[in-house]
Amino acid sequence: MNAGPRVAFHTLGCKLNFAETSEISKSLQAAGYAKVEIDEQPDVLVINTCSVTDQADQKCRNIVRRAIKQNPDVFVAVIGCYAQLKPQEIAQIEGVSIVLGANEKFNLLQHIQKKEEEREKVVVGHIKEVQAFVPSFSSGDRTRTFLKVQDGCNYFCAFCTIPLARGKSRSADIVTTLQQAKKAVEAGAKEIVLTGVNIGDFGTAHGQSFFQLIQQLDQLEGVERFRISSIEPNLLSNEIIDFVSSSKKFMPHFHIPLQSGDDEILRAMRRRYRTDLYRQRIEFIKEKIPHACIGVDVITGFPGETHELFLNTMHFIQSLSVSYLHVFTYSERPNTTALRIDDIVPIQQRQERTQQLRMLSEKLKRQFYLQFDQQNRSVLWEYSKEDGKMSGYTDNYIRVIAPLEKHKLNTIEPITINAKGVYYDWD
Repeated sequence: MNAGPRVAFHTLGCKLNFAETSEISKSLQAAGYAKVEIDEQPDVLVINTCSVTDQADQKCRNIVRRAIKQNPDVFVAVIGCYAQLKPQEIAQIEGVSIVLGANEKFNLLQHIQKKEEEREKVVVGHIKEVQAFVPSFSSGDRTRTFLKVQDGCNYFCAFCTIPLARGKSRSADIVTTLQQAKKAVEAGAKEIVLTGVNIGDFGTAHGQSFFQLIQQLDQLEGVERFRISSIEPNLLSNEIIDFVSSSKKFMPHFHIPLQSGDDEILRAMRRRYRTDLYRQRIEFIKEKIPHACIGVDVITGFPGETHELFLNTMHFIQSLSVSYLHVFTYSERPNTTALRIDDIVPIQQRQERTQQLRMLSEKLKRQFYLQFDQQNRSVLWEYSKEDGKMSGYTDNYIRVIAPLEKHKLNTIEPITINAKGVYYDWD
């Protein structure tokens, strides 16, 4: 009996991509494909791409070339945001078999099964044609499951290509989303992370809201934890924060994009809030949930960001009770309105500012972690990258590490931080 074809996946970028890769993997496995690693000589390699920065583009190109060098006969399918934005550029990479855009990536199996002479190399429609929402959740490769609840974005911030890569904001309704969450629970998920491009925009086409969704999810049996991924400050309402403060299932953890701590830059970025609203959100969270972890996205070197305006961002962040930063160096992206802005910040200055904010992030993270020294919290254990260790996140997103006890993996345990072998995992 011959073994079925083998497929490997490589996912770049966000949690949403991981959820979608899992959904595509399930469809191929249901058709008889065996999932393997890239170095196990797969027949098909699927690369799900990101295109937030130039580095993301470069990573995709490097992976394609390395995979083909190891396995010249592999069928390489490139999908995702980079595929939607620059399909012809990808198609010119030697060895790429097919490039699928946002509308076609979930039909990968049908494209693979076509005869070679019938198969188009590039199948990428106009992003305005993308209307469907395909529910997805990650499974099999992560203890925490990423549940896709929303896709696309209507905001068109000056620096961002996501609306061009993923299309308009869309989602399923609450009933369909609950069904997906139940499937994730049945697959063994102890923690479900709600993810999307702009999750606070959930349900608008159905006359529903993100707040109504989390109220319903909170009643779902069999799951112990929900976590809200990145949510825009203008969509993170006080009622959502208040609800999380009293919920036993929604974790005290928020990730709220800031991008700049200067109102002039926020205006140029076409963001839908100013620093006063952002401060209000942080202060209300800390009032209702003092132990909450708050993550922040920041971009350095946006056009027009002088040294003084950058310092405004530094000082604004330092004035807030936040826990860590995700720092991105601005990079020029085709077809974005930021390209029309003069006063370009030199690359070296952008990188220096990024380094300064990353150093600040380490200080903020350390200060936050040390607040909970010797305190009791609950942790969901998973495998660590270190041999003989297990690691996990507490309810308020403190990463800890301990000696491996296999029977505890994918279980939630009350622990005392820095006691009985449980230590901070600074990585």
